[in-house]
Amino acid sequence: MATLYTQAEKNVRKTWVLMTSFFVFIILFGWLFSQVFDSSLILYIAVIFAILQSFISYWYSDKIVLAMTRAKPIEKKDNPELYRIVENLCIGAGLPLPKIYIIDEDQPNAFATGRDKNHAVVAVTRGLLERLERAELEGVIAHELAHIGNKDMLLQTISVTLVGFVAILSDWFLRMSRFGFGRKRERDFGQAIFFIFAILAAILAPIAAQLIHFAISRKREFLADATGALITRYPEGLARALEKIASYPYSMKVATNATAHLFIANPFRGTKISNLFSTHPPIEERIKALRSMSI
Repeated sequence: MATLYTQAEKNVRKTWVLMTSFFVFIILFGWLFSQVFDSSLILYIAVIFAILQSFISYWYSDKIVLAMTRAKPIEKKDNPELYRIVENLCIGAGLPLPKIYIIDEDQPNAFATGRDKNHAVVAVTRGLLERLERAELEGVIAHELAHIGNKDMLLQTISVTLVGFVAILSDWFLRMSRFGFGRKRERDFGQAIFFIFAILAAILAPIAAQLIHFAISRKREFLADATGALITRYPEGLARALEKIASYPYSMKVATNATAHLFIANPFRGTKISNLFSTHPPIEERIKALRSMSI
């Protein structure tokens, strides 16, 4: 019989398959460019750049994200209650205590980052601490600890890096094509078809990469909700927290498209159409799933 733990292992395997596919996709994309421009150097550059991007993401992603969100570290004396909540939940989750940061934002929200459980960070906004009751705050913190325990943070960061890299490659190819770089004076019919295919690939590749990233992010959120509820043994706490977070009408000032996927809920407020392209599943679906666990 499937359990939450077996489902978590299954989802992690599926995600690694998707990430491997990303790398293969980038290599194929680089090969396509090299064929169109008749230069193997392009393929080498694509592979080397992909490796460098992954290296930077692994070692420095947490520092970059914390700087972008203007999060500030706190000590236990600064907020003893928050520290006690995190400490108690870490014991229940079997995780080491992460570093704790505060973001000076009125919108209630939170995220976790870091390359592994021993180098993890949990960041919460000022609005989250001001608006949530203790059980609700515990639900949010448990959700973020679930991301740490499920090893989501590194996967999410690498997926964003690769999406951005595909977009850079596509833009590079289209610009080179516009200026005629690497074009031969004469092309037979087969070469012309190959060139048109390459242009279409350059246009569609970033869209496909972003859709894959959406799929990864949305699955991770549902799994973190379920794992967080398992840690607290109280799914209703997180469900109520998500309701309060969703009811806040204003977007987060420090959030960007590059960091939005990290937060427990979409930090942007917009129309239903814009929400279709969110990295987060609909709040209503998450709340429904949580409350079904209480039955």
